[in-house]
Amino acid sequence: MRSRSLAVVVIVLPLVLSGSVRAQTRGAQTPAPTARSTAPIDLTGYWVAVISEDWRWRMITPARGDFPSIPLNREGQRVAEAWDPAKDEASGERCKAYGAPGLMRGPTRLHITWQDDNTLQLETEYGTQTRVFRFANTTAQGARTWQGVSAAQWVLPGGGRGRGGARFGAMKSVTTQLRPGYLRKNGVPYSADTVLMEFWDVHTPANYDKLLVVTNIVEDPVYLQLPWTTAIHFKKEPDGGKWDPTPCDARF
Repeated sequence: MRSRSLAVVVIVLPLVLSGSVRAQTRGAQTPAPTARSTAPIDLTGYWVAVISEDWRWRMITPARGDFPSIPLNREGQRVAEAWDPAKDEASGERCKAYGAPGLMRGPTRLHITWQDDNTLQLETEYGTQTRVFRFANTTAQGARTWQGVSAAQWVLPGGGRGRGGARFGAMKSVTTQLRPGYLRKNGVPYSADTVLMEFWDVHTPANYDKLLVVTNIVEDPVYLQLPWTTAIHFKKEPDGGKWDPTPCDARF
């Protein structure tokens, strides 16, 4: 009888241990994938604006009242007609044209990096601005700023897989909590109620440099009759050799 009991112990104990290991394995949590590890495109690096259209509105400061193509309502037109850069300078508001809704159409370079695995950082040469895109859940709160609060997500059409299994997609960002500023350097306004939606795509046309295309949609119930939609192009640069940040300027 004693030898039989020992035999049972020898046989059962490994079974108990094996079951315990399997239970621990099932209970272990796999780390959640990060935005960086699941990115369908690479937005990082240095980019320079390709200004092949709207030159007079993007490369220089237009005259007061020169606001075609922007669907301003009457109040928006009234505010734009009252633009006075000297008043902006006197009040310390030199950066009103460098807020996120207007900045991207300026003659700027971008430097995009991963701040952490779930946060992209965008720096601009023009006006020396910094914006962050958070993929983790975030709540827009606190003081309003020129760059606001940007929530980001990957958009993966058709599951995000192309020919040969290559991933493709875009980044969608929605920016709120904005400080009121200008859509165009000559005083075309946007309000604190503005929501900026952007879609960020990377393309590599045949026999051409890599392009970043940003579709920019501005919605403002205070100054706009309709959403203002534009597409902005940037060309990839090999490095930061031409990077030369400049401060905000109310006139140029």
